[in-house]
Amino acid sequence: MKPHIAFLPSPGMGHIIPLFQLAKRLVIQNGFHVSFLVNTTKASAAQHHFFNSAAALIPDLNIINLPPADISTVINQDMRIVTQICVMNRESIKSLKPILAELNPISLIIDIFTTDAIDACKELSIPVYSFFTASTVLLTFSLYLPTLDREVEGEFVDLPMPIEIPGCRAMRTVDILDQVKDRKNAEYDWYLFHVSRLRYVAGIFLNSWEVLDFDRVKTLKENPFYRKIPIPPVFPIGPLIKEDETLTEIDAEIFAWLDNQPCESVLFICLGSGGTLSSKQLIELAWGLEMSKQRFVFVVRKPTDASASGSYFTSGGNENDPSTYLPDGFVEKTRGIGLVVSSWAPQLAVLRHFSTGAFLSHCGWNSTLESLVHGVPIIAWPLYAEQRMNATMLVEEVKVAVKVEAEEGEEVIGRRTVERVVREVMEGEKGKGMRHRAKELGKSAAKALGIGGSSIESLNRVVDIWKSQV
Repeated sequence: MKPHIAFLPSPGMGHIIPLFQLAKRLVIQNGFHVSFLVNTTKASAAQHHFFNSAAALIPDLNIINLPPADISTVINQDMRIVTQICVMNRESIKSLKPILAELNPISLIIDIFTTDAIDACKELSIPVYSFFTASTVLLTFSLYLPTLDREVEGEFVDLPMPIEIPGCRAMRTVDILDQVKDRKNAEYDWYLFHVSRLRYVAGIFLNSWEVLDFDRVKTLKENPFYRKIPIPPVFPIGPLIKEDETLTEIDAEIFAWLDNQPCESVLFICLGSGGTLSSKQLIELAWGLEMSKQRFVFVVRKPTDASASGSYFTSGGNENDPSTYLPDGFVEKTRGIGLVVSSWAPQLAVLRHFSTGAFLSHCGWNSTLESLVHGVPIIAWPLYAEQRMNATMLVEEVKVAVKVEAEEGEEVIGRRTVERVVREVMEGEKGKGMRHRAKELGKSAAKALGIGGSSIESLNRVVDIWKSQV
């Protein structure tokens, strides 16, 4: 009899993809049966495309759509993104208990925003594990957040000094994730609620590996503060990223162009599945690219002046003609040296292409891992959530990135700043050093996931527990 595990991710590809990759690994490499529960409420086009693709058709991995919840009376457009996600999850999870009772898995794997499932699982005596899909930097901060909440009055961003996180580097207040910058907003309460419940799970999976996060993993396991909380065992099992993508005819045009470019000469610009720039910022970025004279693939979506996460629930959808919101003549003037792609591109395939030399990224954790696995250095352009802390870690600790920031007094990052940083990474000695470091990390990631590797052995410790329960 095969061990049966259930998964419950939040909406958003940054949550779905890593949990799905773990589900695939358990099925293909460990002989498990998996039920993958999908929140269909307000699902994006990218989510529909992912679950309808050939990559999602795997024997012994059953995709189960939760009934869409009526959120018309509990969600409004004034709510911030995490509040919307958490409310949607809570409403959708109301149908979870009878589904789990019928499935009867030996464990449920959740993510950070589906901890409401812990209550139903407790009633059914189903152990719960959390797959923390973001960075270990965020996890150490998040586990410290309840203490900060008790001990600090006022806003964290107003603290005069960086925040001292036990066993870790101090964190500048400007880098803390957006969800805790306004303690009066409901988004803060939701985030605090979910991270406070991590101590109730049986274990926490990390989408990282020992070489990348050795000091923080050691801190989580040994530091007196975290032992006193106490936190459950942590298991670095990454990097778990997409292994393949379904390519379209439009994608074929991208790779035909890439095939004709010199090795490591192309800058790939993509700000995640949900990130958007303001109209003014998009124009400055485009001008900077043109001025740099560097080859590029630019994934561009219609700008919005409302929110940097404005495309979170609409990712993967069709967009307007980019020439209508890029600078006049940009597409024509850069034709040949650059390629403009509307809305979406097969990021994984582009990053592993021989002609890709750097990645201008929002530093979401999935994108960061995909870049490092394929040895590609990063121009860090964080937009929202925890991306600023990820960017700082990549620049100051891992040394595979350079951060692009607005000059003092500037409202947006100017074109000359973009030009300078792009040239520095694509042509300069600093870029060569980052590229070498990224390739070394890529090799260590492959080793961690190989036979006897640290991440495989870490996952096997939990697999052995599950198999003993059958």
